[in-house]
Amino acid sequence: MEWYLKALKSYAVFEGRSRRKEYWMFTLINMIISLVLALLSFGTLESLYALAVFIPSLSVSVRRLHDTNRSGWWLLIGLVPFIGALVLIYFFIQDSHPGLNQYGPNPKEESGYYSGSSGEGDSDDDVEVVVLEPLPDSDRKE
Repeated sequence: MEWYLKALKSYAVFEGRSRRKEYWMFTLINMIISLVLALLSFGTLESLYALAVFIPSLSVSVRRLHDTNRSGWWLLIGLVPFIGALVLIYFFIQDSHPGLNQYGPNPKEESGYYSGSSGEGDSDDDVEVVVLEPLPDSDRKE
């Protein structure tokens, strides 16, 4: 439930990245709520709920695409009947792009920084992190 609420709290944030877990938990809980409302035949309530979660669904989908190092405009491929939905599902089940990408740091990594190779042989994806610490008072030159 925390992943669902996290996605709702950042309902209009189309920047950054979302983990697979955040996307799929949001989708699962969203589908369960919609199913319960449909079974209880609250058509009006179901429509209002669908309208209320439309923007959060778009934003979490865009952030999920960002996590796989793709533009949010890839959502438009879903307009292609059948094939578009399959392509989007494929994108959504892929693992995160390792480390920093153009959309921000990897949300799976605690520090948000990545050091090392992406495993594909591209040294351009490597990010070196340098931590500068102040010298102790006794080592400073006056």
